[in-house]
Amino acid sequence: MAYLFTSESVSEGHPDKIADQISDALIDNFLAFDAESKVACETLVTTGQVILAGEVKSKTYLDVQQIARDVIKKIGYTKSEYMFEANSCGVLSAIHEQSQDINQGVDRASKEEQGAGDQGMMFGYATNETENYMPLALDLSHALLRELAVLRRENSEINYLRPDAKSQVTLEYSDDNKPQRIDAIVISTQHDDFAPEAEMLAKIKSDLVAILIPRIKAKYPQYAHLFNDDITYHINPTGKFVIGGPHGDTGLTGRKIIVDTYGGKGAHGGGAFSGKDPSKVDRSAAYATRHIAKNLVAAGLADEVLVQVSYAIGVAKPTSINVVTYGTSKVNLTDGEISKKVEAIFDMRPYFIEQRLKLRNPIYSETAAYGHMGRTPETVTKTFRTPNGEEKTVTVELFTWEKLDFVDQVKSAFGI
Repeated sequence: MAYLFTSESVSEGHPDKIADQISDALIDNFLAFDAESKVACETLVTTGQVILAGEVKSKTYLDVQQIARDVIKKIGYTKSEYMFEANSCGVLSAIHEQSQDINQGVDRASKEEQGAGDQGMMFGYATNETENYMPLALDLSHALLRELAVLRRENSEINYLRPDAKSQVTLEYSDDNKPQRIDAIVISTQHDDFAPEAEMLAKIKSDLVAILIPRIKAKYPQYAHLFNDDITYHINPTGKFVIGGPHGDTGLTGRKIIVDTYGGKGAHGGGAFSGKDPSKVDRSAAYATRHIAKNLVAAGLADEVLVQVSYAIGVAKPTSINVVTYGTSKVNLTDGEISKKVEAIFDMRPYFIEQRLKLRNPIYSETAAYGHMGRTPETVTKTFRTPNGEEKTVTVELFTWEKLDFVDQVKSAFGI
């Protein structure tokens, strides 16, 4: 019997995502001037206020207030009527030095023996149901909000949008787990107060169905066949959405970890990513397991793969590595046997993850909205400045964990 599956996404202007983006901007600035920085930075945003807290071990000094304001401005909170505005909001910093008790478990005389920054388990997932090996419902949810943000910035066809938004896509799957059609789409978007409520809601729904959806179908033609005349649209189903952003809901770093990963598919170890330097395996090992899963599926090992890794704090070697193929394996091996081969191909000690994926670079701001996984690897040049006038321009690779650079090794190891 056919079944339904749902995933959601949130926009860059969602309060939790504002917090994530500020935390990751701080990470990037620290790493740009001191690649060995150890950072765990949390952000809280609320009406007219940003609070920064966390632990840092770094040789550089930053104007964290200005970094936060720059992020808020870039997102689009630039009007006083939002009750949260880049230039006027208060920014309080309670960042202090990292505990030496924690640091001694990470730093080692030999870099290769760098210990894990914490205990825990991390998961990576990949499926061949999309070109980027991501779950389809999440991919569509992200696409809706990315395009909605483009429309907001264009300010032409739709000129009343504000930065805060959420989306949700429900897909119908066949008995053999193939997506057949979109059953429902939910979009809640913040907007100006431009007319009586009933009139506003009717226009917003009409505009999103008539303008946003065709743009999605045109930009993502591989998904166009999933759209149909029977889709149920819930557009701002609670009513008007004028009060939003941090004024409508407090935001915190790390509260959208399912949006950041696989939309409820696969599994999640519970650790957030944003605000953490790569010595924190919550982040680096989650990227590494995604890298493994994606290369395994791309190599044709299986249609769907989940990779788990776990660590003890201060210990380099993982306590476990496990691969699950959900019965879709194309090789005559058990999942346990596949796991052993994978362990031999990919060195999952924290230092080697950092080196393999080039994680000690300022590459994290771009991850903090619209998902850390399923993104397109690219090389960009970025410039950073300190309060004392020091400037640094760096060229970095983004989303290295999405590269299919181990496919040949996987095929060779498994005889594919």
